[in-house]
Amino acid sequence: MKIQHIRNKTLKLSTLLIIMLFCSCASKKDIIYFQDEPITTMIKKQDFVLRFKTNDLLTIRVSALDPAVARPFNLEAVSTNTSVIDAQGTLKMQTYLIDVNGNIEFPVLGIIKLGGLTRSEANALLKEKLTEYIKNPIVNIRLANFTITVLGDVNNPGTFTIQDERISLTEAIGLAGDLTIFGRRDNIMLIREVNGEKRFAKYDLSSINVVNDQYYYLAQNDVIYVEPNKSKIRSSTYNQNNGVLISAISTLSTILAIFLIK
Repeated sequence: MKIQHIRNKTLKLSTLLIIMLFCSCASKKDIIYFQDEPITTMIKKQDFVLRFKTNDLLTIRVSALDPAVARPFNLEAVSTNTSVIDAQGTLKMQTYLIDVNGNIEFPVLGIIKLGGLTRSEANALLKEKLTEYIKNPIVNIRLANFTITVLGDVNNPGTFTIQDERISLTEAIGLAGDLTIFGRRDNIMLIREVNGEKRFAKYDLSSINVVNDQYYYLAQNDVIYVEPNKSKIRSSTYNQNNGVLISAISTLSTILAIFLIK
């Protein structure tokens, strides 16, 4: 009877361990993206508008039918340490930093406020001011420091420079090598600075509705953080205490073996 009792206890313990093992495993819902049924009518166009803001670095090129007329408005980059010729063989342009008041200092024209403007609005403003000096000026404005940062449980965390000045959440995650198996798909955090204030938003990649989120397209200097799931957190705790656990399991097994032999 005593041996049978020990065997029953051992069976219950084994069953409990098996249940705990299965409960700790991630389910399909924890891993798969876009689990909703795709409905074409729910996908709407996202209107992303880039607006210049404080600490943006701009390159501004002014062109005209007579290049000599436009030359005073194009400052070439001057450096003793790096080449002023880019990979395409053209002269690098001087960058203009938007200050805390949203202004830049432009050759001949002086102080111009570009902070808060879209590219088209900034182009129109500069053209208006340039027409006093140039007939039919052409203005090309580029943002030189459009970067986003992806941190947390991704395969390649880091800061990335975006060349075309437009990137979505999923494209940013692609740049970071996708989420690891331990990254939470349903609780991804966005950190964005607006007028000097930090703002936060959450994404749920397990839902296809994420593509309709107002923050689906990222702004310059956005930070994306991927939270680890419970399995990752539990495993980190286990790794710190695995020696104690193994020792306890070994002792328990030895005691059970002695009782069963008797």
